[in-house]
Amino acid sequence: MTSVKEFRVERAATADELGRGAFVFTDDYSVFDWGKMPDEIPDKGASLCTMGAFNFELLEREGVPTHYEGVATDATDGAVSLDEALDAGDAPREMVIELTQVPDLPFAGDDADDPSGYDYAAYHEQAGENYLVPLEIVFRNRVGVGSSLRTRTDPADHGLDFSEWPDEVVDLDDPIVEFSTKYEEQDRYLGRDEADRIAGVADVDDLAAVAREVNRLVTERAADVGLTHEDGKIECLYYEGEIRVGDVVGTFDENRFSYDGQQVSKEVVRQYHKRTQPEWVEAVSAAKAEADERGVADWKSLCDHEPEPLADHVIQTARDLYCAGTNAYVGRDAFDTPSLDAAVDAVRDL
Repeated sequence: MTSVKEFRVERAATADELGRGAFVFTDDYSVFDWGKMPDEIPDKGASLCTMGAFNFELLEREGVPTHYEGVATDATDGAVSLDEALDAGDAPREMVIELTQVPDLPFAGDDADDPSGYDYAAYHEQAGENYLVPLEIVFRNRVGVGSSLRTRTDPADHGLDFSEWPDEVVDLDDPIVEFSTKYEEQDRYLGRDEADRIAGVADVDDLAAVAREVNRLVTERAADVGLTHEDGKIECLYYEGEIRVGDVVGTFDENRFSYDGQQVSKEVVRQYHKRTQPEWVEAVSAAKAEADERGVADWKSLCDHEPEPLADHVIQTARDLYCAGTNAYVGRDAFDTPSLDAAVDAVRDL
């Protein structure tokens, strides 16, 4: 179970073989690493499953290996293609996937050999050569004004001809690829050497190359339907010497897209919380900082605020945005929803 989807195992992976299972997408959402928020966004799960399936099928056609095996609905018999599911009348919520091993990542704090406090050696000792790489590979096509990249790096670090970051969005000719942790309580960006060590036998340059290809394909598809693909991430599994794209790819939760200058992604909900619940957002940031200082993993136990539910009209606006954006991206009327133009106008009015 994650904060937005349930995980079902049909056949567990072993040291030598992939397993089989499924993601069942829920209407839950998460912002600021909080986990499940106090309300739901109707049809969000089906929209993420639909868009993710579309992208996996795109990657497979282009020769990028993935763990995807199809989607399943009440109207279909087993795993089928996205078009078959939509033709049967249902936007899917269930994605059938191959499974790899995901060992526990122990946290030993100051007693760990790793400076992070996490025991990655133990993770890889259990994982062997059939495992989920404990990294997120992040790609950026533009650097927004609020991007964390601006606080962590200088433009010259990326070959950009600025002495300092300008006060506007920077569009990149060559995407920036970074690595962050996957299973630590707080996401942490990594240098290439540390990422290579955490990746285990999977080669960090190969991971970056796969991310660039995924980014290219998603960016081109987005442009075809009038969307701008700003940034995103992938996760990968390693099996029999091959890197395969795992988790979910190119959705409005994993990636940031915009339409006519307006965000069309989970970023809309993030920014709404920043504007309307600043005390909670600040408390989350303070709790994470305190956890770092104490060397503890569970930052949520240090947070003295809880998020409040969203108003009904905000939930409806978010629902329409997810669904209209998915319809546009996959080129099908998978959901009964206003046009993308109308959905974006409603977001601007929030």
